[in-house]
Amino acid sequence: MSRSEFVLPEPVQRLRVRSADGSWLNAETFGPSGSPIVVLVHGWTCNTAFWAPVVHRLAADHQVIAYDQRGHGRSDIPVGRAGYSTRALAEDLQAVVTRLVPEGRRAVLAGHSMGGMTVMAAGGRRAVAARTAAVLLCSTGASDLTDHLRVLPPFVRPPALRRALHRHVLQSALPMGPVSALSKALLKQGTMGPGATAAQVAACAEIVHACPAGVRSGAARMLGDLDVRPGLTMLEAPTAIMVGSRDKLTPPPHAHAMYAALRRPDGLQELPGVGHMAPIERPDEVAAELRRLVRTHLTSERTEVA
Repeated sequence: MSRSEFVLPEPVQRLRVRSADGSWLNAETFGPSGSPIVVLVHGWTCNTAFWAPVVHRLAADHQVIAYDQRGHGRSDIPVGRAGYSTRALAEDLQAVVTRLVPEGRRAVLAGHSMGGMTVMAAGGRRAVAARTAAVLLCSTGASDLTDHLRVLPPFVRPPALRRALHRHVLQSALPMGPVSALSKALLKQGTMGPGATAAQVAACAEIVHACPAGVRSGAARMLGDLDVRPGLTMLEAPTAIMVGSRDKLTPPPHAHAMYAALRRPDGLQELPGVGHMAPIERPDEVAAELRRLVRTHLTSERTEVA
């Protein structure tokens, strides 16, 4: 992968979308208007640039919508802890979808990590469901995240100690400092598979280090108590799941538990050797799965209507 693949193309449109609590969200669109719509929702400590490799693979013949989650990228930073909640994330997604997916049309929604949790949190929201043809949940979990984390080495065995240490590490408000060889090595060890390239690690490091420390900590506190299982069971659209076999943040047991709870399961893929950052580590597979969902649930839908 060349360095240019990690840089988003110039958007067709960049606009601000106002959420229910007044927060302004940065949203960007790529690709030709009128083509099948894909909405991308990034994860914790990331921003729209995280999706660059996938956008490059889809934008020629899809209208791709990506937005910065609250506190991330160009979107407003919440004021106080109350601004970090799964309800707020769901309201943000609803605001983006109702603003940018025209009435009468549908999109494929793809959420990575906290983005997948956002999609699940919005389960049961009629305004979102009406504009959703299919869903891809990628490298994510619905509950009990700290119980399943694999970031700490195996010799830290007592479950209670592992949970406490994981919470302490993830919720730290200390600044990460500049990107360095050490920080990239730690990031790769904790979030990516052993086969991740130097360019992929560097791209992830730049994105993660750009997230403000307070936002990282505030969102982590929310994720520590996460339970979006009710929303997961209310997803009405066909839903596919992808996970890396070496994902330490949301390991495969989450994917299998979510898949078993779906109303309309539509495939579970486990990517060998891949860590948590699947859209950067394996953009070909992620884009191909999105194309499959579009072909199966959007293209055929338009043909039947015609």
